[in-house]
Amino acid sequence: MSVVENYGSLVFNDRVMKNKLPKDIYKALRKTIDQNTHLELEVANAVAVAMKEWAVDNGATHYTHWFQPMTGTTAEKHDSFISPTSEGEIQMEFSGKELVKGEPDASSFPSGGIRATFEARGYTAWDPTSPAFIKDKTLYIPTAFCSYSGEALDKKTPLLRSMQALSESAVRVLHGLGNTEVTGVLTTVGPEQEYFLIDKEDYKKRMDLIFTGRTLLGAMPPKGQEMEDHYFGTLKPRVAAFMHELDEELWKLGVPAKTKHNEVAPCQHELAPVFDTTNVAVDHNQLTMEIMKKVADKHGFVCLLHEKPFDGINGSGKHNNWSMTTNTGENLLEPGKTPAANIQFLVFLTAVIAAVDNYADLMRLSVASAGNDHRLGANEAPPAIISIFLGDELTKILEAIEKDELFQKQAKVTMDTGATVLPHFFKDTTDRNRTSPFAFTGNKFEFRSLGSSLSVAGPNIVLNTAVAEALDHIYEKIKDTAPEDLEQVVRELIRDAIIRHKRVLFNGNGYTDEWVEEAEKRGLYNYRSTPDALPVFIEKKNIDLFLKHQVYTESEIYSRYEILLEEYNKTLHIEAKTLMEMLQHQFLPALSAATDRYVTLAGKKQALSADISCKAELAQIRKLTAWLEDLTDKAEVLAADIEKAEAMEDELALAHFYQRTILTEMEEIRAVADQAETALPKDLLPYPTYADMLFYV
Repeated sequence: MSVVENYGSLVFNDRVMKNKLPKDIYKALRKTIDQNTHLELEVANAVAVAMKEWAVDNGATHYTHWFQPMTGTTAEKHDSFISPTSEGEIQMEFSGKELVKGEPDASSFPSGGIRATFEARGYTAWDPTSPAFIKDKTLYIPTAFCSYSGEALDKKTPLLRSMQALSESAVRVLHGLGNTEVTGVLTTVGPEQEYFLIDKEDYKKRMDLIFTGRTLLGAMPPKGQEMEDHYFGTLKPRVAAFMHELDEELWKLGVPAKTKHNEVAPCQHELAPVFDTTNVAVDHNQLTMEIMKKVADKHGFVCLLHEKPFDGINGSGKHNNWSMTTNTGENLLEPGKTPAANIQFLVFLTAVIAAVDNYADLMRLSVASAGNDHRLGANEAPPAIISIFLGDELTKILEAIEKDELFQKQAKVTMDTGATVLPHFFKDTTDRNRTSPFAFTGNKFEFRSLGSSLSVAGPNIVLNTAVAEALDHIYEKIKDTAPEDLEQVVRELIRDAIIRHKRVLFNGNGYTDEWVEEAEKRGLYNYRSTPDALPVFIEKKNIDLFLKHQVYTESEIYSRYEILLEEYNKTLHIEAKTLMEMLQHQFLPALSAATDRYVTLAGKKQALSADISCKAELAQIRKLTAWLEDLTDKAEVLAADIEKAEAMEDELALAHFYQRTILTEMEEIRAVADQAETALPKDLLPYPTYADMLFYV
């Protein structure tokens, strides 16, 4: 089968719907998808029959309502299509009611207090805007997940609400600007996914990787990433085979996997898809992470999606490329050939700038996690301070508007490499800035702060809602403006927005201490850790934002705040207990065994002759004994503080205790253990080393 034939072959996409559904049913379903209209049950019944027949023809025996609870992963319950007949046989059935609604148990999923444990009923509702697909002989139906009382228990429902809010606000502004043909605006996303591949057998021997996804102990090998020879390097055969099969599996499911390459760190790689609507892109990214793990297993790998699996080398992020597109096919963030004169572009550009400045605290919150705390601010990821990179040309345009001056567009510069055989090409109007959390990259913004394991739903919910709010402010200023005054009013609005929000614009190096100082002078937020960032969720201005645009109810906001706190605390608790297990059952016994070996060796030498020097053995014994005693003392302190943490009831206080005390103690233990690891004989090492895992794939 060719790539073209293979692509989407397991997806109930528009081509299949058009072929399988009666014309009137197809039109009704398209209206629901394109215009967010209500789906009638008779339409759902017809779709269900066609969907079932298509799925069975493609080998499916079951169906599942696939949803995204607040665990950050996906969930599914499988039901077969079979229905017994009175003759003792079966027939394959699937109704519209079964398509549009499911009833999974809601009591065991995180709810943040929305649901009591004994209140078990929950509902899944079909999301027709995200195509159904077949995987493992099961028809997967993307759905939203809500409680018995109708409150969202998932990530999809608020995302759909935020997309609707932005569409409504953007359409009002476009109509106010005279672009009345547009009836809807979709946000689009292309999430680049970074990941590590290590050998499965090494993974099985690392308790920390199994329980936490990251190494809690491990000394750096003599070579790390300093030679910069892995980035975009030649793919090793095993990795190339994995990537080839991954592409094929994703293409079958309609995931537009486009780019693949080696990343900066050894054993680190990246996959980037083509843009899709935000809702579908979120579903596709969840699928991508799942398929990565399954295909890796087939090739003898384990795919690590933790933000910082290995200390001392780069961690993994997920770049969220975001834009807005009208139903008429126009990218609202496309500058065009003359961006300084493109009023519509400047309106939407400044709306995004205002949104990021006003709600930078929420944007920081949206990427906060225990794993991502190890990346943000390091020289491998953007800083925790949210700022916007626009590049040289756009910056000069905004400066000219602010000063009420005429912008002089620079002529295109031809790149001359000095080798006449090479073709000439035009230089871009600006460089890229990898230290910026939120960078304009031509016709989209790249939100670079996301962690690799994170669902991209949360950051896009915040971004959509914040931009909707900024657009509402613009609409209020222009809605009653006479046509002859519109251009002048809009230009003044753009100029005012630049003056108000230029503090968030920064094109320089985000890694420097000078920027931290400058950001503080500008009044920008700098939430260095997850416990610092989480309380902004329940600040009044942020609650008001979500309530106004009906993205979250107040109880949904508080529930998510509680869930995020609890998730952080549980993560650190598991990590601390895992480290204690590794120390007590692996590392300290290895140190003790090494000490005994040198003591025995020294004794044997002394037994041979009192004149034989044991200087080397005694030096090793002293070092090993010192490390052993130091680690034993530190482990006792950590164990006592773990007990203290288990007795604490205030979740926020507990989060700060984990971050400031327990995490610090874990890092101190690691520093000693990693030093001691380098002195252990190879046969006494209790687990595969960094050198084993990173350089022998």
